[in-house]
Amino acid sequence: MGAFHWSKSPETLIFTTTSYEWEMKNLFTQFYLQSQEEEKNPERKGKEKGNKRDEDEGHVVSPSAAEQEERPKNEWDFKLATVVSSRATGGAVSDSLGVIEFDPSENLIATGGIARKIRIYSSQSLLSHEGGGDDVAFLDHANACDYYMCTPAKLSSLRWRPGSGGRLLGSGDYDGGVMEYDLERRVPVFERDEHGGRRVWSVDYSHCDPVMAASGSDDGTMQMWDPRCDGGKLVATVRPSGARSSVCCVEFNPFGGPLVALGCADRKAYGYDVRKMVDPVLVFDGHHKTVSYVRFLDGGTIVSAGTDGCLKLWSTDDSSVIRTYKGHTNSRSFVGLSVWRNGGLLGCGSENNQVFVYDKRWSEPIWVNGFGAVSDGGFVSSVCWRQVEVDQCTLVAGGSDGVLQVFLGTKKSFLVSN
Repeated sequence: MGAFHWSKSPETLIFTTTSYEWEMKNLFTQFYLQSQEEEKNPERKGKEKGNKRDEDEGHVVSPSAAEQEERPKNEWDFKLATVVSSRATGGAVSDSLGVIEFDPSENLIATGGIARKIRIYSSQSLLSHEGGGDDVAFLDHANACDYYMCTPAKLSSLRWRPGSGGRLLGSGDYDGGVMEYDLERRVPVFERDEHGGRRVWSVDYSHCDPVMAASGSDDGTMQMWDPRCDGGKLVATVRPSGARSSVCCVEFNPFGGPLVALGCADRKAYGYDVRKMVDPVLVFDGHHKTVSYVRFLDGGTIVSAGTDGCLKLWSTDDSSVIRTYKGHTNSRSFVGLSVWRNGGLLGCGSENNQVFVYDKRWSEPIWVNGFGAVSDGGFVSSVCWRQVEVDQCTLVAGGSDGVLQVFLGTKKSFLVSN
């Protein structure tokens, strides 16, 4: 891989080329039929979808309400609140951040990456600082984090174990290991290595009782196991791709349903019923390159991210695409994906070193913020929303240079109408 990039290994990347078929319409016929219809129904004039210019009359017909709904409206004011960096190293590559996770109470933040450290921060330490207002707090990792634990390998994934009161934190690493840490004693209490030493990209826990866990790996499998057993009793193994493509992301339905979603390097995402892990019950086919992340937005929709530079919103009823989101740059790396369920917002990083926020209702971003100079080759490698409140939000983003930035969003009190 050379210099650090949160990229898939060469054997897991799939490059494809696609051709796009453009539908050609007979505009003259369309305009003629529209004019005839307007003569019969004058009250409908100007209400048809489209922003058409009448060359003879020399005026522009106002777009319809349906079209206006497709135009993104930014209902949020975002500001940068805190920047955390490593002053001693100047943001070295060895500090690159690959994962950020809020605990279930939303009061603790765990980060991990290339530095082989799990850092634990309190939300209060990152958000409460002198000055307030529009001032930005600049902190050092050494002073900002409550404590850290060293890990035996580079980390690709972190997840808090439900029902543990923020005490147990699971991890997946580059050496194919899955570990669980007791944060009160600050020691590992669980370890399993069933992926043959192949990199574990993702770990997650179910939200039902008893709690099950799952891991996805470069070995092309998703394994579900019982963390209550010593060594983790294997419950099920699935290989979604016949080509043994890497499983890059695993997420259980956080709303308690039996569905677990997988993102795969074969350009597809899959949904399995945990009660019968034989064949997928859903196949989400629409990305042109590796599916790097999957996230449940609500009980009926899933968001996926791909290295084809787009996010997609899917229905879990019939695997259909509801919307595609484009604007960020992503062709080779893990750039993060997080959903804020209370506000219907999607956050992701970008290889042009920017943070992007999308509203689930519109395909274009509603807010973009530069993370640093694009020329230095850095990129935003991880993002995470705090799942609290409705009219205020918190987005934490990490960069490939190890810098952590905290953004606060406030919903605007009114919208400007046309």
